[in-house]
Amino acid sequence: MIYFLGIGGIGMSALARYFKTTDKRVSGYDKCPTELTRQMETEDIRIHYDENIDRVTKEISDVFKSNIHSGDEAANTGKSDANLNNFSDEILVIRTPAVPDDHTELKWFRDNHFTIIKRAEALGMITRGKFTVAVAGTHGKTSVSSMIAHILNTSGCNCTAFLGGIIMNYDSNFVMSHAAGGKEIIVAEADEYDRSFLNLSPDIAVVTAMDADHLDIYGSAGNMRNAYREFAGKIKKNGVLLVRSDLAGEFFSFRDEKKGKLFTYGFSPDSDFTGIPAGKEGSGFSFRSEKMDIRNMELPVPGRHNLENATAAIAAASICGVQPDDIIKSLVSFTGVRRRFEYHIRNDNVIMIDDYAHHPEEIRALVSAVREVHPGKKITGIFQPHLYSRTRDFADDFAHVLDGMDDVILLDIYPAREKPVSGVTSALIADKMKLSGKIVINKNELMDEIRKRKVEVLLTIGAGDIDTLIPGIKKIFS
Repeated sequence: MIYFLGIGGIGMSALARYFKTTDKRVSGYDKCPTELTRQMETEDIRIHYDENIDRVTKEISDVFKSNIHSGDEAANTGKSDANLNNFSDEILVIRTPAVPDDHTELKWFRDNHFTIIKRAEALGMITRGKFTVAVAGTHGKTSVSSMIAHILNTSGCNCTAFLGGIIMNYDSNFVMSHAAGGKEIIVAEADEYDRSFLNLSPDIAVVTAMDADHLDIYGSAGNMRNAYREFAGKIKKNGVLLVRSDLAGEFFSFRDEKKGKLFTYGFSPDSDFTGIPAGKEGSGFSFRSEKMDIRNMELPVPGRHNLENATAAIAAASICGVQPDDIIKSLVSFTGVRRRFEYHIRNDNVIMIDDYAHHPEEIRALVSAVREVHPGKKITGIFQPHLYSRTRDFADDFAHVLDGMDDVILLDIYPAREKPVSGVTSALIADKMKLSGKIVINKNELMDEIRKRKVEVLLTIGAGDIDTLIPGIKKIFS
């Protein structure tokens, strides 16, 4: 049995789905139901939403009874409902760092000596000994890993992918294909939070960006960059490190120590793998490398940043041996990742786009893409800051990029795993903004505020629960 503490997280749920395919009994806890957890429940994954030891012991008791009924009674002699912790060697507990140390169930598992590992450790165990492509970066990693997974999956590879978002082609954050005779490849999103990516030892590592983030963990941007270099050092012997061209200087030691091959990608003509933007709305581009020349592709997902993401994905896929014709067919059919420049309304009256952007550089890329795709339109942004620490550390940067819109509605900070920090509220950002069309409100006031406005392009932005407000917003424009 695999028990997940925080099973509804995007990374945790992908692992839960994986273990379900291995015929393991999978269950877990999360704080509240979501569309994702409800979908998982239809996949025979048991989930409850209160810190309840009775529920945990019932799950273990059911496993105990199941083992006896399946003929394992002799192996379980001496184990009883009154002594369920005797099953600790048969149950693996996987937790997310978002679950606090004082969580009731976590404390119970610890007190009863169950094996408890972090999500990153589980992913490291799964990928160990298998050909792995790991994609890291403070932004872009979900889109790049999803594009790589889609290319491999539609090109005859035997691909298993653990993604940090719901890829629309499969309506899932977990992709598994069983191509007969295909090369077996794992694609994993390598999360830098909590130094999680240091549990991976990939054959190919991609680094998309290294902008300062998670300073509550790293303390400084320099420490974070050091962690990325440590991640590069974990690549298997004779492996490949693929980095955005402007980051190459961060990894000279990788090249000097001859740990493997270092390649660059990007729009610079000096890149080993070069993307060449062209066409209207930033969707057309060409790709060139020493061994590949692909002309006039059209990417269904808009924005210059996605052309750069596609350049990284093509480069990684070509290193894996995928041929140009297969790459072209795959990218043309790629429909994107949920909450990454996701259109919810697109008509002559109003355009509504939802995006997971929660770092200043991500918001900058989003606004730039919207200006590119919808020139001349007035942009109204609804931004929900994510984490008190990130709001505090990047308040100036948030203010600057939000000033790039025409109107901004700031919601209260989504705390996620954090406790409130004195003096840190959304007003900290608003007070630094120059934009006159800004306002700070709570979620309960949002619908009335939207009704007052003449909206042309509306953006919902953030990594918290802002997406749960989308159905109500859409009703206003229906």
